[in-house]
Amino acid sequence: MSSTLSYVPLSSSVNPSFWSKLTELKLDIYKLNEVEQHIWGYSELINNPNCPLSLVEIDSTSFNTCAYGQNMNLLFHGKLINTNTIERFREYDKTQLINDFGVQLQEKLKNGEALRNPSVLNCFILLSFADIKKFHYYYWFAFPVPKGVNIINITTHKIISEFNNDLLQKFLASFKNLDNTQNGYFALFLKNNEIELNTLEFTYDKLPSTDSEIYFGFYNTAKGSKVGTQLRNFVLHILHYCPFLENKEVKFVAITLSRGKSEIHLKDSMIHVLKLPKLDPNVYSSWVGWEKNERDKLGPRFANMRTSLDPSVIAENSVDLNLKLMKWNLLPSIDLEKLKKTKCLLFGAGTLGCSVARTLLGWGIRNVTFVDNATVSFSNPVRQSLFTYQDSVEAKPKAQAAADGLKLIFPGVNSKGYHMNIPMPGHTVGQSFIEQTTADVRKLIELIEEHDVMFLLMDSRESRWLPTLLGANQKKLVVNAALGFDSYLIMRHGIHNEITNKSLLPHPEGFKCILGNNLGCYFCNDVTAPGDSMKHRTLDQQCTVTRPGVSQIAGALAAELAVSLLQHTDGVSAPAFYTSCNQNSNNLNMENLNPSILGIVPHSIRGFLSSFEQFLPATEKYKNCVACSDLIINEYRQKGIEFLFKVFGSSKHLEDVALLTEMYKEMEMEEILEFSDGEDVGGSSVG
Repeated sequence: MSSTLSYVPLSSSVNPSFWSKLTELKLDIYKLNEVEQHIWGYSELINNPNCPLSLVEIDSTSFNTCAYGQNMNLLFHGKLINTNTIERFREYDKTQLINDFGVQLQEKLKNGEALRNPSVLNCFILLSFADIKKFHYYYWFAFPVPKGVNIINITTHKIISEFNNDLLQKFLASFKNLDNTQNGYFALFLKNNEIELNTLEFTYDKLPSTDSEIYFGFYNTAKGSKVGTQLRNFVLHILHYCPFLENKEVKFVAITLSRGKSEIHLKDSMIHVLKLPKLDPNVYSSWVGWEKNERDKLGPRFANMRTSLDPSVIAENSVDLNLKLMKWNLLPSIDLEKLKKTKCLLFGAGTLGCSVARTLLGWGIRNVTFVDNATVSFSNPVRQSLFTYQDSVEAKPKAQAAADGLKLIFPGVNSKGYHMNIPMPGHTVGQSFIEQTTADVRKLIELIEEHDVMFLLMDSRESRWLPTLLGANQKKLVVNAALGFDSYLIMRHGIHNEITNKSLLPHPEGFKCILGNNLGCYFCNDVTAPGDSMKHRTLDQQCTVTRPGVSQIAGALAAELAVSLLQHTDGVSAPAFYTSCNQNSNNLNMENLNPSILGIVPHSIRGFLSSFEQFLPATEKYKNCVACSDLIINEYRQKGIEFLFKVFGSSKHLEDVALLTEMYKEMEMEEILEFSDGEDVGGSSVG
């Protein structure tokens, strides 16, 4: 007996990799964009007897530009709309959304796209909200079908009642040759016990003139004698191109592929004789298909992927969350890839080294190397954030402990530690240590060559000399940080022999400017060479005794200064703006000032915690500087390690090469100049 055809709706299945990929795309590509995105879905063609439903699955490959070419999959075209807020997700006009699909399908029928590619009849909508901070995902699938298409089922019987085994084999062979844009909907021509499988485009051209028996074929997403809801879209397709079939009885083959003992077969497929309806002119304006949730109610679903996603994927996406959010509105032009690839070399793994490293990690820096010659003591962990009590117990080398500490915070960081001494002026090298010192110098040169940015974060003035010279020689970005009890100094070094034709830039009231090629180094304000600052010092004078917050402030500013330079179009040669007193720059007009995208880039930052003040002094290059002058660099280039060992033996050799000795004689100041290496921050006063 004939009856109204009933349908089995499709069900969705979301692979966890889909949410991982969506999170990545939301952060890097989609951002605040709620524009519809095309995605792919797939359904297995071979019947799974253990699964009562046909599932449309999406995964990370759903975002590919092209669908992967698996002929044994039924292809689904999806439309993803990922909202920015949960409120937007809840309030979205879902009726309008699904009805819009009908208008779009009608257009595809008119322009022939649906004829050439009938897989567009298999479609879905995915409305979602991704709370990427918590890895919570709210989503709702719809598989749109027209509401007003009432098909009458005249009879239903198994395919084997009309097709013998030979025909079924030919049918199966032809079906396997269809690609996944055609295998969902096609036609069969049967004549004189011969079967011919054709695309719809070919079939409609031959109707109604053919004398062959015509079967319209579709892959059935339901089981047994029932049919999937997508058949309604197929009927819409047929009647658009063949309106003369309205109110006519038409044969349909509902394909079911089953796996037998040795081969795949079509014996479970069904033939339906259906009476096609007369379409209402408004059929394209009213659509249904929103999926029911786990409680069998019309409503969205929820996926908590915090424990399901791969930990490394979670970590990689999470650590850069703040940075990627910056790109949405605040800093759309920031180059995060450049930061990720930048290699930072930290001389000193103490209080400053730990603070700088943590801030660099927050900026997305993934390559950090520490150099230090000390071990972790019991007084360190409370002030130095990368160490633990256990590191103190084991007296771990600071450089390696700091590198390990960074990896505990984020396993994806490439951190290394080198436990080694930095040879210093005025620290004579004994005969037995010449070989080791030579090896240390060569290793320092190698490390500086391999890295992009150097941070000088040591306790003493003289330990900064050799890295300063080597950094200037190799034209590296060098950032220096030094501490007093309640004061700090952060500065960047100029680049040796850097030539520029730029003129002085305009600057706001209260600010002045020095071109980047004319900036001094840490030693440019001194007229004496660094010596052994540990002589005649008590314990409190040998250690860096500071207020606990000073190192955190200085470490953060050092890292921020380096990042600002890395984001500046002129890089290390960026001009420096400076002040002679505290200057409020919050409301500065930055136009035409050639700033970094992060603001103006100073030469140095001097702060005083006792008065909570900070200003931006600057120093021009000093032609007789004992570290970065042409005199010193040329001497090093000519004599290499021989020159260095003379300096290690006596810092006075630096004064001779830099012509400071002659200057003393000319000024007759030898007897009245007393130089002190006092607090480190005072060792290079700039202003």
